[in-house]
Amino acid sequence: MPDWSETELHTIGDAEELQIASRRRDGTLRPYVTIWVVHAGEGIYVRSAYGSTNPWFRRAKASGTGRIRAGGVEHDVTFEEAAPDAHTAIDAAFHAKYDRHGPNIVGTVVGDQVRNVTIRLDPQ
Repeated sequence: MPDWSETELHTIGDAEELQIASRRRDGTLRPYVTIWVVHAGEGIYVRSAYGSTNPWFRRAKASGTGRIRAGGVEHDVTFEEAAPDAHTAIDAAFHAKYDRHGPNIVGTVVGDQVRNVTIRLDPQ
């Protein structure tokens, strides 16, 4: 599996938001959804702010593949589980990037309650 280039890691991870679309069974893309994104370590991560029943999250988990757009980069991706030891760094990245929005909003994407709705985006 290919890795993100250093430029892609920073370009995507530093973008304020990311657009994500999962693939349907026939290979076509669903409509893009705009969400927050962070770069932590060598990975790019997104989290479902509204839990595992959020439609974009359910579709991403079911399909396993999709496409992202952020910071002028567009890339096919796979949706993977985050490593258990990555969550502390992911939380810190969300805090560093988005705390200016206030604790009520950032609280929806940090902490133990969102570990199960974290997706690592891997390039295809």
